[in-house]
Amino acid sequence: MRHLLEIDDLTPGELEHLCELGLAPPESLGAPLAGRGVACVFTKPSARTRNSTEMAVVQLGGHPAYITNDEVGIDTRESAEDVGRTLACYHATICARVHDHGVLDRMAALDLVPVVNLLSDSGHPLQAIADVITIRAELGSVKDRVVAYVGDANNVARSLALAVGYLGGEMRIASPPGYGFSPTDADRLAAAGVALVAAERPEDAVRGADVVYTDTWTSMGQEAEREQRLRAFEGFSVDDRLMSQAPSAVFLHCLPAHRGEEVSASVIDGERSRVWPQAANRLASIRAVLAWLHQGS
Repeated sequence: MRHLLEIDDLTPGELEHLCELGLAPPESLGAPLAGRGVACVFTKPSARTRNSTEMAVVQLGGHPAYITNDEVGIDTRESAEDVGRTLACYHATICARVHDHGVLDRMAALDLVPVVNLLSDSGHPLQAIADVITIRAELGSVKDRVVAYVGDANNVARSLALAVGYLGGEMRIASPPGYGFSPTDADRLAAAGVALVAAERPEDAVRGADVVYTDTWTSMGQEAEREQRLRAFEGFSVDDRLMSQAPSAVFLHCLPAHRGEEVSASVIDGERSRVWPQAANRLASIRAVLAWLHQGS
């Protein structure tokens, strides 16, 4: 039984294969989910993740079932394990967007049906797969490319670093003090073979990069920290001045974006921005994962 809870659940070769599947015409993947359901559990709101997941299931011949936490009550109404057992009675896969990554670990440990992480506090593997698909489509390969991430070393950054490192790219990250990768994160990346370059000045990370990437400074659930974060990240906005350090780089952002905070409007809406192809590749990402999990099943 295979699950996808984080990029390092894959081998580098499997990640390459998922990129190929993502870039392939949807009709070439067949209908491995024909007559089958996919549980799409969301304990927090979503735009790109919900729409891409539901449409991927449809394109693969299956039926998506959107399920909110009000309906299943994970660890309040029923344990995560019992929710997993219930959904496995009806569905070929459980895809879940949760706060606590441990919920996914507990569902996957049952080994009843594949479990896919649609986002957790620990990682966002489907976003990372979409990101490397986008880089491949734009630049031909991730290998030997430099990806500079400016901002909070959050779940998106962790998964991105794993994906870029797996495919032979160099990952740089610039974060203010206290917002970089923890020693545990750094150890995990090193164990996966990721060569990470950390900087405290955005210019040092961005200079000469092929891709410049950022994310919102205040993620969902961190609203109480907003003012503190705005102060901490002052000077870390990706604007035209910073992009001038990487004259040939494309710009990526996982969205939603806050123009005037982590990125200027002139950058995200400019000619080097690839955020909308990147958003479109969220569909390619989850479609590839579901096709891979159910090939031959």
